Amino acid sequence: MPLVQVKVIEGVFSSAQKQQMIGSITESMVAIEGESMRAVTWVVIEEVRSGDWGIGGNSLTTADVQAIQAAGAAS
Repeated sequence: MPLVQVKVIEGVFSSAQKQQMIGSITESMVAIEGESMRAVTWVVIEEVRSGDWGIGGNSLTTADVQAIQAAGAAS
């Protein structure tokens, strides 16, 4: 019974996007292990409070991630 934990910064992904993650991750497990894994694959998405996530010694906020997303969309 796989348990997949996904941590994201709060306010970055919509409910629909989180549902899409759950579905896609489940499909990946089924593709690897077979259809019998569908009913027993658990996916937990946890939101981490803005500023409580650190990279390279610096905290990362929701606004930081949104700026990264906007820069990626612009290029």
